[in-house]
Amino acid sequence: MAIGAFVALVGFSRAFEQEWLRLYTSSGTDIDVVEKTFLNTSVDEALAPRLRAVPVVDRAEPMMYNIMDLTPEINAIVFGWQADSYEFDSLTFTSGGRFHDGKPEIILGELLARNLNKKAGETVQMQGSGFLVTGIYHGGSGLEAAAVIMPLDQLQQISSLQGKVSGFHVRLRPTPAGESRDHYLKRAQALIEAALPGLNAAPAAEYAANNQFVTLAKAIAWGTSSIALLMGILGIANTMAMSVFERTREIGILRALGWKSWLILLLIQTEAMALGIGGGLLGIGFGWGVLSLLAALPQTASIVSASLSPFYLIQALGVAVLSGLAAGAYPAWRAAHLSPVEALRHD
Repeated sequence: MAIGAFVALVGFSRAFEQEWLRLYTSSGTDIDVVEKTFLNTSVDEALAPRLRAVPVVDRAEPMMYNIMDLTPEINAIVFGWQADSYEFDSLTFTSGGRFHDGKPEIILGELLARNLNKKAGETVQMQGSGFLVTGIYHGGSGLEAAAVIMPLDQLQQISSLQGKVSGFHVRLRPTPAGESRDHYLKRAQALIEAALPGLNAAPAAEYAANNQFVTLAKAIAWGTSSIALLMGILGIANTMAMSVFERTREIGILRALGWKSWLILLLIQTEAMALGIGGGLLGIGFGWGVLSLLAALPQTASIVSASLSPFYLIQALGVAVLSGLAAGAYPAWRAAHLSPVEALRHD
C-alpha cells in the first residue's frame, strides 16, 4: 500500500508538472520572468516596455494566475491575459470568441464549461461579481481545459492587485544561425536579468518543474508517500521481528552447525528484501490502477496519465527494496547476535 501510494501520488505530481510544461510549449513560451521568491504576485506590470526592448525578445506578455472557487464544489485555476496575447494562438474556440480588455468577460476551458454546465453567452459568478462567458475553447494543455481565462485588468481588480502581475511570458526571436538553442536560452536569460535586476528569467521547462503549484504538489506527494512508507517499514519490521522470535531455536541450530553471524544477517535481510520486492510489485500494480482510474474520470482525465516511465518503475521498486532492508536491519542484527546456547534453550 505504501508503494502504491508512492506510485499514485508522485505519478500524479509528475503528470501535473508535464501539463504545466505543455501549457508553455503549446503557446510557444520560451522564458518565464518572475520574482525570485517562491510565492509571488508582485511583479510590476510597468516593467513590460523594458522587457520588450531586450533585443532577443519577440513578445512579452504580462500574466497572472490564481485559484478561485466558482461553486461550493468546483474551484479552478484562473489566468489573467491581455486580449492581444500571443498565448491565444494555442486555443481553439468551439463556440464564441475572445474577451475584451476592461470588460467583465471570461472564456472557459471545455472541461470546466461542461462541469459548470455553462455555454457562451451565460454568466459565471466570481468573487461576488458576474462575468459574461464570451467563448468556450479547447486548450493546448489539460490545465487550460479546466481553467478560466479572463482580462488581466479584471483579475487584478477582483484580486486587489492593480498594476501587479505574476510575471511575464516571453517568446524569443528565432535562434541565430550557428548558435545552439541551449546557448541562446542562457544568453537570453542573462540579457533579460541584466535589463530587469531582481527578476528571474527561467526557461519554460525549468519553471514548469519549479513553479509554486508544482512545488506544492510535489511536496504533498512526497510528504504523504513518506508517511505511508514509514508505516510500511514499521509493518515489515514487525513481521521480521516476529519471524526471528518464532524461529529462535532454528537460528540457534544454524549457529551450532557453524553458521557465521553474517550468514544469519544475510538470511534475514534476504527475506526482508523479498518482502520489499513482493510488496513493491503489488504496489506498482495498485498505483498504476489508481492512476488509470484517475485518467478515466472526467474531472482529472485532462491532467493525469496512466503511463509510467521505466525509470519511474525502477525508482519505485528501488524504494521498496530499500524500505525492506531498512525494516529488516534490526531484526537481522538481533538474530545474528543470538547466542547459540541461549537460542537452543528457547522454548
